Amino acid sequence: MRAQWYAKAPLMKQAWKQIVVAKVQMQAAALSAIGEAPAPLLMMLRKITSGDSTNIEAQAARHYWPRMMGSDFRRDTDGEDANALLNYGYTVMRAATARAVVAAGLNPTIGLFHSNRRNAFALADDLMEPFRPLVDSAVRTIAAAYGPAVDSEAKQSLARLIAIDLPLGDGFTPGSVALMKLATSLGQSFEAGKLNLALPTPPDPLTFSGLGQ
Repeated sequence: MRAQWYAKAPLMKQAWKQIVVAKVQMQAAALSAIGEAPAPLLMMLRKITSGDSTNIEAQAARHYWPRMMGSDFRRDTDGEDANALLNYGYTVMRAATARAVVAAGLNPTIGLFHSNRRNAFALADDLMEPFRPLVDSAVRTIAAAYGPAVDSEAKQSLARLIAIDLPLGDGFTPGSVALMKLATSLGQSFEAGKLNLALPTPPDPLTFSGLGQ
């Protein structure tokens, strides 16, 4: 925690850049798995700067959401139907990330990008970003196949996401373990003063298509 507290701003900004890159890569793979062209998102990767100062994350989201969830979809944290499913899935992922952050010995209130003083899990909100498209893909499948109700079956499907095997390093790692490795690698980066994040790479299209089933 001491190393985290005294981490230099450039390291924090580079960490956020790598997280945004991993998120956009995951979004591109999620779109590709449903037959949407990933090229526009992949081109945005080149424009992501330290700290994402040009806010490519938001630009990517504007391209991503209508293609993932339909042209009429608007992301609304207070919304119903698909938005409510997304909220539930994100809550599951956030809880798993928060556990990983605390287990790694990090202070969850000190975020890389998220910094609201009322947010006790700002760092969890940062580190879960690359994993969000997994939830999005699952919600798309659930809503299309079974409807948008947040019922027990939908909750179980979304809860299983943290067990999905993700490519990491030379092998595959369950999502919950991937989150732990990411949090641990961030702590080690703080201590070394040099960034070396263990970020997962996107799974194959078949894995994406199976999410939510």
